[in-house]
Amino acid sequence: MSDVAFLFPGQGSQAVGMGKALADAFETARRVFEEADDALGFPLSRLCFEGPEDQLRLTENTQPALLTVSIAAFRVLEQEGCRPDWVAGHSLGEYSALVAAGSLAFRDAVRLVRLRGRYMQEAVPPGVGAMAAVLKPPLDQLDQILAGAAQGEIVAAANFNSPEQVVIAGHAGAVSRASEALKAAGAKRVVPLPVSAPFHCPLMKSAQERLKADLDAAHFADLQIPLINNVEARVVTSGAEARQGLYLQVSGAVRWTDSMRTLAGLGCARAVEVGAGAVLCGLMKQIAPQVRTAKFGEPADLEKVRELLA
Repeated sequence: MSDVAFLFPGQGSQAVGMGKALADAFETARRVFEEADDALGFPLSRLCFEGPEDQLRLTENTQPALLTVSIAAFRVLEQEGCRPDWVAGHSLGEYSALVAAGSLAFRDAVRLVRLRGRYMQEAVPPGVGAMAAVLKPPLDQLDQILAGAAQGEIVAAANFNSPEQVVIAGHAGAVSRASEALKAAGAKRVVPLPVSAPFHCPLMKSAQERLKADLDAAHFADLQIPLINNVEARVVTSGAEARQGLYLQVSGAVRWTDSMRTLAGLGCARAVEVGAGAVLCGLMKQIAPQVRTAKFGEPADLEKVRELLA
């Protein structure tokens, strides 16, 4: 029965120490970290395993670090004979998904996300932008509230994470006004996010255009495993579509809710979150609770993954 998806996390799942137990336990995982260090020309592995946290939190470091942990975990699952029928990744996680699908070489992906992180960091001066998570948002009024809060600035939905959570991004003032308006309209809570830039909104246009040249120069093969891309929530199988999706998502909203509903509609009944943390398992419970989940980011997780995929 073809019903298994591998899901790859994005920014926010990072933690000092991630990947160390995998690298200690599996030579396959250790080799992925060595390859990342070699591709980037600095010890990314040490940053993952030991920190310091303030360096790991820099977007240009966070993005290649999370990608590397995900691919180290994926290679272990691959070695164990676990293969998905579909892949998907949240924001940055789509690069991990495309490596797993055979579309993008890992060395190319780790360099691309390092540049992506740098461009996103540099697109908006510190303090100018902001992001906030809206819990139990009034979805039927969201567009109207954001339009009213803009007042000549930019504020937009950046992540549709689940029916219970939407993230907004834009100019700090507009995000603050939208936050107050959303609470007044019935949102349960609005939580400012400790991020260095307002991702997935039109303020990222300059980063998007800078990344385009790097994406165009990279080789994208047709996918061996279909991807549900997160900016359009549709099935992608060609290298050209994969490249275009990565371009669009820099300033476009991550439609994770729709992406997971697409997966469930295709018959997906089991999903493994591959990499650091368990954020996507939690979101799946809110979006499609009938899909059974497990995470794999450290050796102790392997038994539960085996049980899920048995």
